[in-house]
Amino acid sequence: MCGATAGGPDAATAKAGETTIQGSVTRDGEPVTGYVRLLDASGEFTAEVPTSATGQFRFYAAEGTWTVRALVPGGTADRTVVARQGGPSEVAIAV
Repeated sequence: MCGATAGGPDAATAKAGETTIQGSVTRDGEPVTGYVRLLDASGEFTAEVPTSATGQFRFYAAEGTWTVRALVPGGTADRTVVARQGGPSEVAIAV
């Protein structure tokens, strides 16, 4: 069982200058609950968090290219994101 807080920390708690990858997972425009994985540039597993009830997630990451993989009932979807130092990188994943 994952010990992470569902959806990651509240967006209001993000500190200026932190590098984050955050977003939401939806199906037909509606939020989907499940898990989101963060894979590094070589495809290696780095982290996993559950989505919140509204399909949201957040990772704190180093600058670089990452793959975000949604794992939800009935499907999976990958998105590539480039994280930049000092701010959020938004990712919308439709499954």
